[in-house]
Amino acid sequence: MISLGRRTKIATVICVVVVGSLFIGLAVFPAGWLKGIAEQRLSKQIGRPVTIRSVSRESGFSFTPVFRVGGLQIPQAKWAGRGKLASVESLRIRIAMLPALVGRVEPELLSAEGVQLDFVRDASRRVNWRDGDPARGEQGGGISLAAIDRLEANVRYRDALQKRSMSLAVTIDPHRGLVATGQGEIEGNPVGLSLKGPIKAKQEAWPFEASIVGPAVDMRMKGVTIGPLNTSDMTLRMSARANDLKLVDRVIEAGLFGTQPVNVAADVTHRNRRWTIRGLAGTIGSSQLSGNLTVDKSSGRSKLDGDLRFARLDFADLSTDAGQQKAIALVRAEGPRIVPNTRINIGKIKNTDGRIAIRIDQIIGAGNSGLRSAEGVLTMDHRLLIAKPFTLRLSRGTLAGEIRVDQRKGQAEPQVSIALDLRGSSIDALAGGDGAVDATVDGRLRLVGTGSTLREVVGRSDGAIGVIAHDGILPAKLARLLGFDVGKGLFTGEDQQARLRCAAIRLDMRRGVGTASSAVVDTSESQTRATGSVTFPEERIALTLTGAPKRSSVLRLPGSVSVLGTIREPSIMVPRDVKSLGNVLKAVGRALTGKQGPEAADADCGALTAQILR
Repeated sequence: MISLGRRTKIATVICVVVVGSLFIGLAVFPAGWLKGIAEQRLSKQIGRPVTIRSVSRESGFSFTPVFRVGGLQIPQAKWAGRGKLASVESLRIRIAMLPALVGRVEPELLSAEGVQLDFVRDASRRVNWRDGDPARGEQGGGISLAAIDRLEANVRYRDALQKRSMSLAVTIDPHRGLVATGQGEIEGNPVGLSLKGPIKAKQEAWPFEASIVGPAVDMRMKGVTIGPLNTSDMTLRMSARANDLKLVDRVIEAGLFGTQPVNVAADVTHRNRRWTIRGLAGTIGSSQLSGNLTVDKSSGRSKLDGDLRFARLDFADLSTDAGQQKAIALVRAEGPRIVPNTRINIGKIKNTDGRIAIRIDQIIGAGNSGLRSAEGVLTMDHRLLIAKPFTLRLSRGTLAGEIRVDQRKGQAEPQVSIALDLRGSSIDALAGGDGAVDATVDGRLRLVGTGSTLREVVGRSDGAIGVIAHDGILPAKLARLLGFDVGKGLFTGEDQQARLRCAAIRLDMRRGVGTASSAVVDTSESQTRATGSVTFPEERIALTLTGAPKRSSVLRLPGSVSVLGTIREPSIMVPRDVKSLGNVLKAVGRALTGKQGPEAADADCGALTAQILR
């Protein structure tokens, strides 16, 4: 009978033998086993059968053996064209066997020769180096370069989504470190490419310099990553000059748009799937830009939080030359319009939320619109964009309120709600002119419609537009003619003035057609009323005016006149029967008999204001 002490000794010896055998097994791990494991794991990760011609050990007994791998082949995805994703003639790797016991297989690259890599991304974001969801994951962790004695590789990259391509020759050696140079194209524009950095271990700070240089786009980066090529944890200084902001976006993929030439710089940090941009400063065309922005992708969506400021902004700088020519051609074809043709379709912004505060200190190049500055906060939540608060400052007065662009259902065109109030403006600030006709102007805009541009939205909208001018002046000649008093109008001096007590119009909108439910021009000399409509997006006027003087008239012409044309270019049409000889003789006869019809009373401007702005 074996005693307990003896049993314990036997068990201990068995454990020592087993553990020792295990360690010996690890130290002499067969290279043939590694070939099968490597093929299986790589095939599962990439989604295609990976083959290896041979695997051999360079060292005998070792817990960190060196393996030589020959003939590694990764087939190309069928949709990506001919050839192979990767082809490696020979490489040497070192594997720490003890961490491999707990699943931590971290091969250390020593050398590689005859490396050919061909990366492809198509227009639908599908990539050939990873199976499954093309938006999944980011590069992280870095690789160790510290032990590399020699590496030579040719890398090719083609991206149909961002219209870019490149071919790089990559070398790593103990003397020069990592050096990658080559050529490429960004949207058809040739560029030279370079990247360099020292040999470092995986977790060490890795300083690097990179550049994309060409006539149309020039981007320079200098910074530090935690581990070589570890773009998931890096800090850098970046500068960018390009003929168009969209060319920069082809590289950084931030969803930017085409502009005039851009020259900007910023400090950038990327850590834990969060991009932080600080000290952004530069120019777009003649416009001066500064600000800060963070982009957090940790939840799988891009969440923005930023503040952008334009010390001065010319809206023409926010479009390309082609875009400007298209806008000019539109004006030539359709004539000048008040409602801008600004695109507001956000259907392509599927995975971006957040908040950006925008401030514009000085607006230039706005023509006679009276725009001087602006500020607001843009909030995006699953394709619901809200501009609130939103304020446009004019040369006199403000236009403020809220705009909502709702495309949450994925429809082709968004539903847009506009709620804006005009306060303390003037006729001169809104329409320009020589100041002969001027008054304080208030307004109210409440519209709901669909469309991809603001002009389309107003042209299909329901709601109401109300504008009232009050406490102003106008030439006395014009005031008397508005009362259809031709006699006093003809004999009134050019320098005489009359009071513009109030002038109001309310358009009840239905599918873009505004019917004038209230339209009055009340002066100290006369009162004119209007009926008819204004049709959007053409901004076509069809109004009929009738007027009466407030005092006895010299020669009052009976009838009405029509206002046609557009808001920007109106025209007054006097009907033939109004200006006929017979009608004039009737007016003369009434003047002689003193029977020229009733005179107008003062309008209740306070009640009219409440009605228009309700």
